Amino acid sequence: MSEQASTAVADDQPPVRSGAAAFIFVTILLDMLALGLILPILPKLVEGFVDNDTATAARIFGLFGTAWALMQFLFSPILGALSDRFGRRPVVLLSNFGLALDYVLMALAPSLTWLFIGRVISGITSASISTAFAYIADVTPPERRAAVFGKIGAAFGAGFILGPAIGGLLGDMDPRLPFWVAAGLSFANTLYGWLILPESLPRDRRAPFHWKNASPIGALHLLRSNRILAGLALANFFGQVAHVVLPSTFVLYATYRYGWDTKTVGLTLALVGVCAMVVQGAGVGPIVKWLGERRALLLGLASGGLGFFIYGAAPTGPLFWIGIPVMSLWGVAGAAIQALTTQLVAPDQQGQLQGATNSVNSIAQMAGPFLFTLTFAYFISDQAPVKLPGAPFLLAAALLGLALITAWRTLAGKRDA
Repeated sequence: MSEQASTAVADDQPPVRSGAAAFIFVTILLDMLALGLILPILPKLVEGFVDNDTATAARIFGLFGTAWALMQFLFSPILGALSDRFGRRPVVLLSNFGLALDYVLMALAPSLTWLFIGRVISGITSASISTAFAYIADVTPPERRAAVFGKIGAAFGAGFILGPAIGGLLGDMDPRLPFWVAAGLSFANTLYGWLILPESLPRDRRAPFHWKNASPIGALHLLRSNRILAGLALANFFGQVAHVVLPSTFVLYATYRYGWDTKTVGLTLALVGVCAMVVQGAGVGPIVKWLGERRALLLGLASGGLGFFIYGAAPTGPLFWIGIPVMSLWGVAGAAIQALTTQLVAPDQQGQLQGATNSVNSIAQMAGPFLFTLTFAYFISDQAPVKLPGAPFLLAAALLGLALITAWRTLAGKRDA
């Protein structure tokens, strides 16, 4: 199927529309800026509800992450199939409006229960990222997708440059203020999409909506329809589980091990964003052109594993910072795997593919928060045989090692263009 699907994509693909890519870049940038604002604050807000008990806060924060991922698992295939049927634009608008409501709920939340409800709503509606990747597949030919995915990925880094730094400063004034600002950005993003964002999927290329394809099981069936696609999905799964260590434990880990305050945490996350933006905005295209998509994927996974090892082993903050530029090269893997998988399905299946991929990511995000927060809580507790606060990051490094092996075996014998 892969050669036929790739040929179909190439034949039916419209010319690259740089304006459309710019529109979706702004959409993702505003999403990530809003997310970055609350990233340094949310774990500490949870901690405040449990009398500053770090271990208990880690467990509760893990539960929040799992609930969010469960909603993503259930609803991402539906929204992906709906985007194949009705277009990408309405799904993006729905997602942004849902995020705005989520941030308002968290800004007003008087208890952990209200925070939990906010995360559930966010999980249901947060589909703009996967839909955005389908949008790019709609308007970009296969041979240019890795580079464009990299440039779009730079929006993630740009959002994390400003978001955490501003969020940390706002959080020092009022822990609820970052949520109000994030809500305002998401409402602005909804208005921007309503007025400016064009539709990328023509009516004659839309697919009928079928519940069997919109269910999580039906969506995952698509990933099993091709051996290479299945192998890449498994490698992506290991990588996504590993990635959860950052949002689930980083703030608590950095505060516990290095004694960092909110400002330092925010500025560190901003540094992560700078490095990610440089790699994805300026590095992915040349690296993929030089190495090809297969070798670029392997390089990215190896760099991510080494970065996590440095994070977990670093006894001091400055040594932790050394791992950030190493870790940033992991972004090459994300763009490469997106480009490879979109070439293996037909044009009217891009939304279904992204929904299925997001379901895989959601399974990882359901398992990851408990896996890493419980690992962190155990290795800082009195029951641990040895105090090892970096254990979650060392575990993430091992998972990326599995992803590297899986990708290498899946793509063995496949030549880069």
